[in-house]
Amino acid sequence: ATLARCLLGRRLEAQALLREGRARGAHETEDEDEDDGGRARMMRFSSARSSGAVAARAGGRATRLVTTCKESRIGKKPVVVGKSDVSLAGQTLTVKGPLGTLTREFPSEIALAWNDDKTAVTFTKTEETRKAKQLHGLCRTLGQNMVTGVTDGWEKKLSLIGVGYRAAMKGSKQLELQLGYIHPVVLDLPEGVKAEVDKSQTAITITGYDKEVVGNFAAIVRSKRPPEVYKGKGIRYFDEFVRMKEGKAGKK
Repeated sequence: ATLARCLLGRRLEAQALLREGRARGAHETEDEDEDDGGRARMMRFSSARSSGAVAARAGGRATRLVTTCKESRIGKKPVVVGKSDVSLAGQTLTVKGPLGTLTREFPSEIALAWNDDKTAVTFTKTEETRKAKQLHGLCRTLGQNMVTGVTDGWEKKLSLIGVGYRAAMKGSKQLELQLGYIHPVVLDLPEGVKAEVDKSQTAITITGYDKEVVGNFAAIVRSKRPPEVYKGKGIRYFDEFVRMKEGKAGKK
């Protein structure tokens, strides 16, 4: 009786495996049919494309989708002259103001022109290319920075954090920094740039009419002792946030 039950169980297992194999084969057949149908659709699509291309070459009318990009929201704004004296000579823009004079030559992809009443300068693209679209907003911003610089000026503030860290002016053209080294760090001020140190000798204010020169010199000063992330010591911008690390806890 025990042998008969074992043989019956094996027979039932074999029948179940056979049914599972048949079901799997049916699914694979359906998948193959779907793949064949997809290949047929792709062949019909490619043949339709080729027939359309042949019709276009033969003189038939063919349609093409064209994507139009919006104009730069910054580039289309005019630069108001205000109190400054602006002169245009081709691609060269010269701006004079109470703080100084700036001159810049713009690329040929951007055209500079006066508006109707000559109170503002407009920047327009001379061609619809990717490079012209990239330069449109940039060139307008550079022109606005020139006008703002010669009338109001630009400013960068730096803070010195650390025991013994201090700054002082050495004459009117040099900035001396004590940053924990065995020697002081002396930096020459670029042309058109002024620096001021407060009474605490831990705050530096850099001003000038050229935004690029002011920002570059402030970055040079900061690079002499960048803020470290464990104690926060170093030179940082006035509004800069330094994310601090916890460091090692040590043995208790």
